Amino acid sequence: MVRPPQPFNPVLVVLAAVAALFFVLPLVGLIARTPWSSALGILADPQVQLALRLSLICSLASTVLAVVLGVPLAWVLARLRFPGKNMLRGLTTLPMVLPPVVGGVALLLAFGRRGLLGAPMADTTGLSLPFTTPGVIVAESFVAMPFLVITVEAGLRSMDVRFEEAARTLGASRWTVFRRVTLPLIGPSLAAGTVLAWSRALGEFGATITFAGNFPGTTQTAPLAIYINLESGQLASAVILSLLLVVVSLAVLVALRGRYLGDA
Repeated sequence: MVRPPQPFNPVLVVLAAVAALFFVLPLVGLIARTPWSSALGILADPQVQLALRLSLICSLASTVLAVVLGVPLAWVLARLRFPGKNMLRGLTTLPMVLPPVVGGVALLLAFGRRGLLGAPMADTTGLSLPFTTPGVIVAESFVAMPFLVITVEAGLRSMDVRFEEAARTLGASRWTVFRRVTLPLIGPSLAAGTVLAWSRALGEFGATITFAGNFPGTTQTAPLAIYINLESGQLASAVILSLLLVVVSLAVLVALRGRYLGDA
């Protein structure tokens, strides 16, 4: 639908321009300071490649975990009625606004060697999550899964349930209805939530360094490598890695623009 033209408001336009510059100028500064001549050499560095490879592996693994656990959770929040539902939804989305370092501390108290679950797990199986690659995956899943849950829940709430009812009337089982009817109908929301969760996991820093530490080859992802490079004065490497993550994140947001802005 074509919207009617809006009257020009110079005050709002000026304020909008200031707001746009507030977001654009840091990116311009990043691009302006990028050492393009040494970019390929930096990306070819074994330590940089190791951090990028670990980021890719952990972010993809955490995204899979978010889909496996987050889709059923979104379905429960969208379809079932039970006491404490609003509280559960709030707790589910809390990592989106919680300081990541606080999330890392909470993960340590839950899954650490002396944590509520970590202690008995270490005693019975000998497995420990903190300061390991699986710990990185857990930390990234903790902060990324809410993005998938709220996106899929919105898709479930907006879909026409009559298709599901028709399938059940024709004798389809609950699993068949979910697999053949529900999932295809929420496919765009599921795809958007999955990509958003992956993008958030890729850029996770606070919870990761608090819960999993910063060990090259084991837990040092690209955001942690950026931090270490800045601390050690290797500005060129930090800028190149930062620009790479910005490009990836921007590509994700542009690709998903239609999911949260419609056809505007």
